[in-house]
Amino acid sequence: MSTTPINLDRPDGKGLKAGALGLWGSTVIGLASTAPVYSLVATLGFVVLAVGGQAPIAFVIAFIPMLFIAFAYRELNNEVPDCGTTFTWGTKAFGPWIGWMGGWGVAVAGMVVLANLAQIAAIYFWSLFGDGSLSENYFLVTLTGVVFIAAMTWVSWRGVEIGERIQNILLGIQYLALAIFVIAALWQFFAGTAPDPTPFQWSWFNPFAFTDWSAFIEAILLALFIYWGWDTCLALNEETKDPKRIPGRAALLTTVILLVTYVTVTVAAMMYAGLGSEGTGLGNEANADDFFLAIKDGLLGPVGWVLVVAVMISAISSTQTTILPTARGTLAMAAYKALPKRFADVHPEYKTPSFSTLVMGVVAIIYYVGMSLISDNILQDSILSLGLAIAFYYAITGFACIWYYRRTLFTSARNFFYRFLFPLLGGLMLTYAFVQSAIDMWDPDYGYTVLFGVGGAFVLGIGALLVGVLLMFLWYFFPRAKPFFRGESLNEETPVLVPEDPAEFSRSIDGGLV
Repeated sequence: MSTTPINLDRPDGKGLKAGALGLWGSTVIGLASTAPVYSLVATLGFVVLAVGGQAPIAFVIAFIPMLFIAFAYRELNNEVPDCGTTFTWGTKAFGPWIGWMGGWGVAVAGMVVLANLAQIAAIYFWSLFGDGSLSENYFLVTLTGVVFIAAMTWVSWRGVEIGERIQNILLGIQYLALAIFVIAALWQFFAGTAPDPTPFQWSWFNPFAFTDWSAFIEAILLALFIYWGWDTCLALNEETKDPKRIPGRAALLTTVILLVTYVTVTVAAMMYAGLGSEGTGLGNEANADDFFLAIKDGLLGPVGWVLVVAVMISAISSTQTTILPTARGTLAMAAYKALPKRFADVHPEYKTPSFSTLVMGVVAIIYYVGMSLISDNILQDSILSLGLAIAFYYAITGFACIWYYRRTLFTSARNFFYRFLFPLLGGLMLTYAFVQSAIDMWDPDYGYTVLFGVGGAFVLGIGALLVGVLLMFLWYFFPRAKPFFRGESLNEETPVLVPEDPAEFSRSIDGGLV
């Protein structure tokens, strides 16, 4: 069996550094993008409050739509390994307007979560010093958050390889901390020294044991979005050694690893702390926003700070990897004339989307500082609204897969499942998540603020998407935008193009040049 050799110096893509990542590097970056430690500690308590002992099966069920959408990503990437991902695929399937908004959804999600991650990293950093009061210093936390965003922007600008090396270390620390947590929790359970030892029960994995539909939906929506971030693997497709296969495999591997991680830690936490509503119990509302802080001293004693460091590193690590897909998304949009040409600039030495990366960092800092100055409550509500943007662009990707492959959906059993049924179910589930989340956010009692008589999270989430509509129409009137909106620079038939001269090169099915 012969294979086509991969030329790492090939000039295809957008000028990015081809062959920089393998399966391991792509998977590490995908895992880091989800901020597994922070996502889990910030979500588990609320999931337990909603469904109690059914928390483990809630994480399993929430995994299903993400897995289905990951199949859609893999199938589209096999044919169109383009770093624009949702933007490129959405445009090829549905035309420029939906494609543009899909790209905007990726950008909005990245910008909002960067502000959150920077703030969390800063708070946990200063909680390591003294009595923790420095973490409540508003100015100090904001300034530190800005420094973290700036530093991680520099790493992203400096090159994907140095970013991968850093992520290997940071992710290793995260999983070491999680391993320590699980081992210590189970050790105390079996030794009888856990505060509320709760024997393992198979009923925790019974999907039919939910007793309240609204609580079930609340838990699934909470758990659903902590899987978000794995698609960074696909945004780096043009920088992998095999852009057709490795990114899709890395995405699927990432989601499975996350499922095992979340379920394992959840079960260990329940066996150690129990589900009680007092003390260190996972049902204690006072501990819901961070159960690590509540149990770290009792679990690890004088080395409890290890868990604090893990959460901080998780947030810092995700700050860097979150910049990657957004910068490459805007690079692709500029390459196909959906954004000003400057966004297509690639650093001649580091082979990174230099202008897009720097703009992303600057915009994230402005957004973070601006929201913090207006009101920390508004910043928190903007974070709560994040699920709308995520569900929006994931759903577009699922439906884009079906329509793009519409002529071959029923030519084989494989195509039926991976290009039709799974993407369809994933897209419908994410659409439901979007609608249900929007309905929940409409309630004035949802979140921290009320704007225009409704929940502030709804206004901020829907408003952010509507800003994209406004910007899209504004760009429509620029002369450079005409080829894109007329369907000339990117359509169903066009090959993957390069920014320097879109007509000069085209990419074959395996990512090489023809």
